[in-house]
Amino acid sequence: MNRKHVGWIICCLGLTAACVTSLSAIAAEKKAETPVAEKTAIEKATDKPASDKPAPSKSIGRKIEAFTAPNYQGAPKKLSDLAGQKITVVAFLGTECPLARMYGPRLATIATELAPQGVNVIGIVSNVQDSAEDVDRYAKDCEIKFPILLDADCKLADQFGAMRTPEVFVLDAENVVRYRGRVDDQFGVGVKRPEVARRDLAEAVTELLAGKPVTEAETDAPGCLIGRPKLVAADSTITYSKHIAPMLNARCVICHREGEIGPFPLTSYDETVGWADTIAEVVDAGRMPPWFASPDHGKFINDSRLSDQEKETFRTWAKNGCPPGDVADLPPKREFPEGWSIPKPEVVLQMRKEPYRVPATGVVGYQHFVADPGFTEDKWVVASEVRPGNRAVVHHVLVFLLQPGDSAAMRMMSGELAGAYAPGAPPRQTRPGVALKIPAGTKILFQVHYTTNGKEQEDISSLGLKLCDAKDVKQEVKSGWAVNFALSIPPGAANHPVTSQFRFQEDRVLLHLTPHMHVRGKSFKYEARYPDGTREVLLDVPNFDFNWQIDYILAEPKLMPKGTLLSCTATYDNSAGNPSNPDPTRRVRFGEQTWDEMMIGWFSSATLPADASKESASAVQVK
Repeated sequence: MNRKHVGWIICCLGLTAACVTSLSAIAAEKKAETPVAEKTAIEKATDKPASDKPAPSKSIGRKIEAFTAPNYQGAPKKLSDLAGQKITVVAFLGTECPLARMYGPRLATIATELAPQGVNVIGIVSNVQDSAEDVDRYAKDCEIKFPILLDADCKLADQFGAMRTPEVFVLDAENVVRYRGRVDDQFGVGVKRPEVARRDLAEAVTELLAGKPVTEAETDAPGCLIGRPKLVAADSTITYSKHIAPMLNARCVICHREGEIGPFPLTSYDETVGWADTIAEVVDAGRMPPWFASPDHGKFINDSRLSDQEKETFRTWAKNGCPPGDVADLPPKREFPEGWSIPKPEVVLQMRKEPYRVPATGVVGYQHFVADPGFTEDKWVVASEVRPGNRAVVHHVLVFLLQPGDSAAMRMMSGELAGAYAPGAPPRQTRPGVALKIPAGTKILFQVHYTTNGKEQEDISSLGLKLCDAKDVKQEVKSGWAVNFALSIPPGAANHPVTSQFRFQEDRVLLHLTPHMHVRGKSFKYEARYPDGTREVLLDVPNFDFNWQIDYILAEPKLMPKGTLLSCTATYDNSAGNPSNPDPTRRVRFGEQTWDEMMIGWFSSATLPADASKESASAVQVK
């Protein structure tokens, strides 16, 4: 391993930059909820207007009838007053939909650019879960100046045949639909191309202004299903209070709550009901809850998959109109420490005193900040959590222990982590009796990857540490990696394998595995090759998803005897068939930016308990 690898050492963990931007901005804005408001929402649920969800239908050539609808300030507005002289663009939006968050600023720019050509843009929000206050915050955050109308009963969504957000419709001077679909092809569900290949909306408007028919009049509009009012089935026995709320508490609210990464909270009926169809869709598709390990190999304590019965329960609830149920059946709200997902930390350390300023545009190289906790004696850590100060621009944060005499490069090249942040990766917590040692005099090295989002931003990220007494520590934990810096993926290769290895130099107990690649990553497998010649697949991820960096925590920690080889095999799709591929014509090598690639098999392991004999070592478990 030579010194030129130092700048490449640490991986680009987390969601795509666009997803990080959208999720963080949403989570920071959503209004707080109270038990009283939740009770009122449930009791009033059956008073909501009913509307059957329309089946998708062809819209091209349909004339949109004149309508009047209120804007989010409450003033009634007529289509005739808002329509453009030549063309009208109608965009169906949602204040919490990640793709609508990404395309909001872009639509604002399009509206400004097209206005002098006789083209007006109108926004419509039809979601039952979006209030006027939500729309106001959304418009301000996205710097939208064009009018946004409220469509609480979904009559406008029904007339247009709109199904998702964001979905745009282009009307000619006679209010006839000439284009329906996406804004462009840069962002999709789990997809962010480095640049736009086709500007569908702009192309349609340009052709119409030139008096030409639209070449591609309909495209698929990826995004969130519009949250329509529900007609509750009177005979449904599955309710939110008794069946859905406990499921959300157990599987979802850790992320889908105020201030966390989930793009919308799922802590009340009123919020959940508007997302029921979208939730059912992503659950059926296996996108949520995020979990990608094959069930054929290994058992993991944090397996978040819903059972077939749980999926059917949710589908039935949504199909039956989302019955609220009796408030007396609601489970207690799940409590979390304020500001932290780990138990309240004794040590909270900021990366620096003054905010780091992230420019509006361009590529920001990895930034490194050294903070001194002032430890005069050894500390033992049982939980660590990195909190990004600004999720809109923080792509990932890795934290290393910089011990006296160590250089930053030396510490990073070891692959040993003290903490990390990446969307989808939980805070680190050890099992009883297991802890990470921080020697006296150690400083904290933050490595932060920022991504620009069109606005200048500031960030102060921080680290929280939960400590224990040295007398309670029976095993010391460390992290490491099996890494391949020499990977070279040929242009156009759809299934290119790359391997990496790590050999244990002493008996260790394996605790968790975290595969990491970038957007060309396709699959990842860990295999243990034991000194006696036997082999075992520890983890198989057949469909790797860069948007989620998951720690796979072994349900039963596994002994890695001295001499065991931890072998990792990854495959990459560098073909044009990979929608996330930045450039299928390029040979791809190891690099820290998302358009480069990485091949890292992270893991953590602990020393054997002091009382574990050589004969019993193979049966040791850390509880």
